Amino acid sequence: MDTDELTAILQEVRDRVRARHPEALTYAAVPLPDLMGLLHARDAAEAKVAAIGTVNPRAGGPLNWLAQQAKKAIARALDWHVREQVEFNRNMMACVEATLEALEETRRTLSAMDQQAELRAEVRELKDIRSHWVDWRQEWEHKLVVNETKLLRGLAELNAAFQHRAALTESFFRDQIKLQHSDFEAAVERSGVDIQKRLWADMERVRKDYDHLIHSELRLIRQRAAASPATANAPAAAPPAQAPAPFPAQSQFDYARFAGRFRGAEDYVRKGQQFYLPYFSGRQEVLDIGCGRGEFLELMREAGVPAHGIDLSQESVDLCQQKGLQAETADLFAYLADLPEASVDGIFSAQVVEHLPPDRLPDMIRLAASRLRTDGVLAIETPNPECLAIFASHFYLDPTHTRPVPHPLLSFYMEEFGLGGIEVHRLSPAIESMPALARLPEEFREAFFGGLDYAIVGRKL
Repeated sequence: MDTDELTAILQEVRDRVRARHPEALTYAAVPLPDLMGLLHARDAAEAKVAAIGTVNPRAGGPLNWLAQQAKKAIARALDWHVREQVEFNRNMMACVEATLEALEETRRTLSAMDQQAELRAEVRELKDIRSHWVDWRQEWEHKLVVNETKLLRGLAELNAAFQHRAALTESFFRDQIKLQHSDFEAAVERSGVDIQKRLWADMERVRKDYDHLIHSELRLIRQRAAASPATANAPAAAPPAQAPAPFPAQSQFDYARFAGRFRGAEDYVRKGQQFYLPYFSGRQEVLDIGCGRGEFLELMREAGVPAHGIDLSQESVDLCQQKGLQAETADLFAYLADLPEASVDGIFSAQVVEHLPPDRLPDMIRLAASRLRTDGVLAIETPNPECLAIFASHFYLDPTHTRPVPHPLLSFYMEEFGLGGIEVHRLSPAIESMPALARLPEEFREAFFGGLDYAIVGRKL
């Protein structure tokens, strides 16, 4: 291999190493001298030193051989002359080698010094960290004390808040217990009052039943006493016939028991008569003709309306008086005739006109109308003859009924005797007591099987 080629290869190797490790040229921010030129010069000098004493080769042949032999002879002859030069050259190369080694040692020393500088920097940094650590530790201990103080203070506040909340909860619980206890006592008291009220109501009902039983027994005794003398002292000849009374004063059977079975219980009748409350509310004096068991009078008393009644049955009057109602035994015609004109502002009569003879009905309407004040109300309730069902099951159950009264006839009598604003209301639909009527067409059912009773209401003009 040629010397130039070897030098080129070494140069390429050095360039690659320099490219891979550029930090090797500087140490501690101090640029180091580039020794590559010196190395190249050394290599060139070594190449020349190696070539001293050699003969340039030539092409083979006798002439070349002679030339080479001549050159070698001259070189041997001049060896004493160039020996010193060769030695000088070699010493120079040794000097260059020593210089390069010294420079390399200097580079290593600088590198070591750089590493020592880094160590010194690290040591200074560690000293700085240590000093900062002392300051940081003092600050951290101060913050720890402050945080512990805040934590303890917060725990104390939380404990105080908890104690306060516990006290409030306990107070609220005690208040709730007291409230529940008071509610319980109130409920017990209300229950006691309700029980007492029910007890008094039961006792009142028992008293009424007992009074009713006594009344029934006394009535039976009176009936037996009235029948015994008539049987014992029967005349030989029959007494002369008398005209029938307008309304039976005393039937031959217990009419109150009869009414309770076929007309209905008192509560049922009172519930149906609430229909008349709007017509009689606010009145000052109301008369009930045929008061019976006093359902209408009780209704008026509950509404705060002054009312009194008359009836031919002494048993019915006694029953009303036992209830604390104003009632007396009287014939309606005689009683109305004795009343001053315009002395009442309301007259009520339920299930009475069907007992009267037809020729006496106009007298009743005339007398009732004349005793009413201006705008006074006359209300009459009676079976409805337009409802065919009453003839099958209701009207003829009562043997004291004479004949049904159609509402156009009553309306005519009222108009004749100074009543106006006449209203007719059908009551007690027949379908309620006869469900089989639901199979009939509605129009036909309303026309022939409507209300079992009707109410006709008129006002004094």
